[in-house]
Amino acid sequence: MTAREKDEQHRASTPLELLFDLTFVVAAGHIVDQLAHSLEAGHGWSALGTFLVVFFAVWWAWMNFTWFASGYDTDDVPYRLFTMLQMAGVLVLAAGVPAGFEHGDFRGITIGYLIMRAGLIAQWIRAAVSDPRHRGVSQRSALGFSLAQIGWLLRLLLPAPLALPSAVALAVADMAVPLWAERAGGASWNPHHIAERFGLFTIILLGESVLAASTAVESALHVAGHKGSLAVVAVSGLVLVFALWWLYYLQPAGEGLQRRRHLAYVWGYGHYGVFAALAALGAGLEVAVLRSGHRLPAADEVISAAVAVPVAFFLVLLWAVHTRLAPGVGTRAVVVLPAAAVVLVSPLATGVLTPTGVIAVVAMICSAVVADTVLCRSREPR
Repeated sequence: MTAREKDEQHRASTPLELLFDLTFVVAAGHIVDQLAHSLEAGHGWSALGTFLVVFFAVWWAWMNFTWFASGYDTDDVPYRLFTMLQMAGVLVLAAGVPAGFEHGDFRGITIGYLIMRAGLIAQWIRAAVSDPRHRGVSQRSALGFSLAQIGWLLRLLLPAPLALPSAVALAVADMAVPLWAERAGGASWNPHHIAERFGLFTIILLGESVLAASTAVESALHVAGHKGSLAVVAVSGLVLVFALWWLYYLQPAGEGLQRRRHLAYVWGYGHYGVFAALAALGAGLEVAVLRSGHRLPAADEVISAAVAVPVAFFLVLLWAVHTRLAPGVGTRAVVVLPAAAVVLVSPLATGVLTPTGVIAVVAMICSAVVADTVLCRSREPR
């Protein structure tokens, strides 16, 4: 197992990576469903901490595999088997998501994380043995992730009041491992491959929004009346998802990572917020569609905020993680920041517009940002 070349041309996602991603479709789907149920019951704010912790576990598992695969995807028999082990861990983690949301029971998630980590650590050990040129990075990664995993296991013994603070501390420690390992020598990863992988994960999360809204529409169609409101929410939700997809792919991440590899960690870690916002949006759209055909315990302002707030965060974070990577390209601060501010405060107009109207306004604002970015890109010299 030797490192692949950093500047390998035409590097694309492999069929195994795409198969691996399917496990995250399941995990992300469970998270979106659980957050949507909490929002429907009017418990959205109390579920926010759990959502952020559980989503971190899913996102970080995907990150660990993705960056390792970018450098060491040998696609031989041991690599495939260790990848299958990691897939099993992600599925166990996904199965533990409902218990984490409903009862604060993170045992299933932690066990799944342990299985996933066993496969990843074995891969790093194999790389350390096989690739002397990058042995320091591999050894530090194996050691750091092993110690972090011990910490996650010990966390299960802590009392409930320490659950969230300990999770934050362990998350910070976990994310410090690659930074520490990098100091032993530059890790091998392909910038265009990484950019493609992040784009595919974006599509997975946007797909959860489409699925959640579709499921909610199916449920709402069985209720008499409200068909006009339902149609507006459904169309606005589709336009919104399409606009956010368009905005993400207007950012030239591959070229930026190739020119500014030193910003890779800022860019990659910043995507936690980008991805979490998309997952939260899926839950918000599901609840908004249900509201168009049912009365829900959640206040209308909360339902509007469940869509608007994730979109506002997505717009700002997407601009922030790309602005240093590719200065002067992509969304413009003079447009995206005011647009995000308007989206953020739009739930205050729920009493006049209703959640349906707020979602339509948010979709129009995001479409306007897309139009501005496309027009600016078209004026750039070729």
